[in-house]
Amino acid sequence: MCVRRCVITVGDLGEFGAINRITGRLPQGAAVMLGPGDDAAVIGAPDGRVAVSTDLLIEGRHFRRDWSSGYDVGRKAAAQNLADVAAMGATPTCIVVGLGMPADLPVAWLDALTDGIRDECAVVGASVAGGDITRCDLVVLGVTALGDLGGRPPITRAGAAPGQIVAVSGRLGYAAAGWALLDAGAPVDSAALQEVVAAHRRPCPPYAEGPRAAELGATAMLDVSDGLLQDLGHVAKASGVRVELDPQAFAIGEPVAAAAKELGVDPLEWVLTGGEDHALAAVFPQGVRLPASWHVVGRVVEGDGVLVNGREIGHGGWDHFR
Repeated sequence: MCVRRCVITVGDLGEFGAINRITGRLPQGAAVMLGPGDDAAVIGAPDGRVAVSTDLLIEGRHFRRDWSSGYDVGRKAAAQNLADVAAMGATPTCIVVGLGMPADLPVAWLDALTDGIRDECAVVGASVAGGDITRCDLVVLGVTALGDLGGRPPITRAGAAPGQIVAVSGRLGYAAAGWALLDAGAPVDSAALQEVVAAHRRPCPPYAEGPRAAELGATAMLDVSDGLLQDLGHVAKASGVRVELDPQAFAIGEPVAAAAKELGVDPLEWVLTGGEDHALAAVFPQGVRLPASWHVVGRVVEGDGVLVNGREIGHGGWDHFR
């Protein structure tokens, strides 16, 4: 008997068999008043407002199945959306998922994907409240996340003002270093290099720091998904200010430094322009006492754009149409 016939695929299950398999692996939290199985889910909104964000992940563009497991892709798909909600100062409550996949996709890969989505949501106490599936030539995920603002105003990109400070929570440069190693086909034969590759496959956003920043009085905030320079450029434009960054304020993680040495590049480039770590960058009033989880990296002044060490060096970062 050939190996192919021994592998159960999504096509073997059929549409409703696949739906039942997915939903059977997904517990529901307290915010979900009506979960999968109806035309729409019903989610509680104690605040009376809901923070909403949506994102797409397309095989070959945002992930590769030969680089990442189904579980990794699931964690990543949930993380990048949950981080957007946290960046508004909200606490994530649930996500819904649209999933396109080939009929020959192994059911084991689908199970791993579902488990990854479920486990990442569990980090913040969120649920997978529903979604849709269809046949597709590639694996495609559309994830929409919802969050509760807890009575606080949303933290937008437009609140920065001259005289305030810029701070970052979470890792920078790790995911970009991991991608660069994989793209170069470099050997990943040390714990340090394995750490940055793992960061590319599965980000670790500092979710709790979003609502905490809101409580501390953050005036602007966003999720660093497309590179710090590019993303802070959005804050500068929306707020009508200039952001000045101090390159000496960035601590280069040892795994990032090891990857840079392996590939012969400047690690600061990954820190400033690499995305997908999903750190949070926020602007705070001068004099706010920040916890150790936040690191001041610059200041807001009059003007426009983003400068590093007094020079505009280009925003770099990710562009979906390049």
